[in-house]
Parts: sequence; structure tokens; C-alpha cells
Amino acid sequence: MDFQAVINLRPEIVVVDELAHTNIEGSKNEKRWQDVLDILDAGINVISAVNIQHIESLNDEIKTITGIEVKERIPDSVLAQADEVVNIDLTADELILRLKEGKIYQAEKIETALKNFFKSDHILQLRELALKEVASQVERKVETEVPQTKSLKHERFLACISSNEKTAKVVIRKTARLANYYHSKWYVLYVQTPKESPNKIALDKQRHLINNFKLATELGAEIIKIENDNVPKAIIDQCHERENNYHLYWQTSS
Repeated sequence: MDFQAVINLRPEIVVVDELAHTNIEGSKNEKRWQDVLDILDAGINVISAVNIQHIESLNDEIKTITGIEVKERIPDSVLAQADEVVNIDLTADELILRLKEGKIYQAEKIETALKNFFKSDHILQLRELALKEVASQVERKVETEVPQTKSLKHERFLACISSNEKTAKVVIRKTARLANYYHSKWYVLYVQTPKESPNKIALDKQRHLINNFKLATELGAEIIKIENDNVPKAIIDQCHERENNYHLYWQTSS
């Protein structure tokens, strides 16, 4: 996409496909969704499309369903900015037929796709996730536009993580989904114990922490980092200090 040409032409509406995809090298932004945010900032309306498997907080669920880790993803906050979210869908049989007819991939990729991502049971489960996501977006719209609707904004969620890369990501994404569903503020708490002080923690664990903090921030969390040798007490103290009743989510391993 010629991003600058869109800005220069200043249309009232622009249609931008493949919201989650990576731009070619040398582009102003790394990702297509970043282009869309810049276009919106320029006062241009955008209609775009994204597959359910490209939503960041669903990444672990998608991998569980399909066995494939989708690399191209968009932050949930991008979807949350949409004025309207609609579900455009086909049945599993129709989608598989389109694939076989060469309307999705080139001929050499069709058989591999049928054996992996495009299995009927995978598609059914992805359709279910898509319907749930759209329902959540509609609920948010009702809460913001219909005054008499009772809001659940008093809910708070606290994700407690360690330097373990994989389990921390799972906890972060699951908490992001819940917070998004309840339209609530949420936090990620990391209690740094003496064995994980900067001069003792392994470099790979430091990288994991930085990456997980970045992921949490992209998904809308507020990061809380404290030092304490008693992790459970630190968690309880943090809740009391902020005078909030939290729903707590934590890892079972470190």
C-alpha cells in the first residue's frame, strides 16, 4: 500500500486489507495496522479486515486449536478503536471449497493448508471465537451508548507473572481477554525477588521480562514492578495499597 499517497489524496474513506500483515522493508511503519492508525490521525475513515487468528490476546487459544503459532498479530487496542465491528463469515464447507478452487492460495499451497490450518474442526472453533469477539464488541458499544445499561467497570484484574517466558504470556493474554470482556482496567505485577535482582538474573530471563512487559503494555495493562522476597505477601500488600478488590491470575510455575 502506498501509505503517503493515501494521506496526500485525503479520501473520506479508504479500504485497507490485511490489517495484521507486515509492510515491505523501507516502509514508514513496520505493520499495516500502524499505517491505519496514522491514516485515522489524518482524519480519514478506514474500513479494514482482520482474521480472528490475528488478534494478539487469542494467540495461545489459536495455537491450541490449530497447532500453529500465528506470527502476524494486531494489539487488541486497535480493534477496540473501531466504531463498528461486524462478522463476515462462511461455513467450514464453503471455505474449504474456496480453498480447493484456488481462491485463497496458489495451487502448491492448497494441500498443505487442507492438512493443517484449514481443517473443518479448526474452522468451526475459529468461527466460534470470532462470534464471541464480535459479541464482546457489541456489548461494549451498548454499555457506552445506552445509559441505562449497568456497567461492570468496577471490576479489576491483576496478572501476577515471573520471568518464565511461556507461562507469563499465557497469563497476560488470558487476563487481557477477561479485562476486555468486562471492559475493565487491569494490571501486570512482577515481584522481583533477591535471586532475580539485576546482577543475578540470567540475560535470557531479562529479555523474557522485557518482552512480556511490552506485550502487556500493548494489550492495555498497567505494569507494576516491585522488589520483595515474599511474593504472596507482596501481592496482597499491593492490592491493599491500591484499595481495590482484584480478580487474581497467576502462574503455577516460575
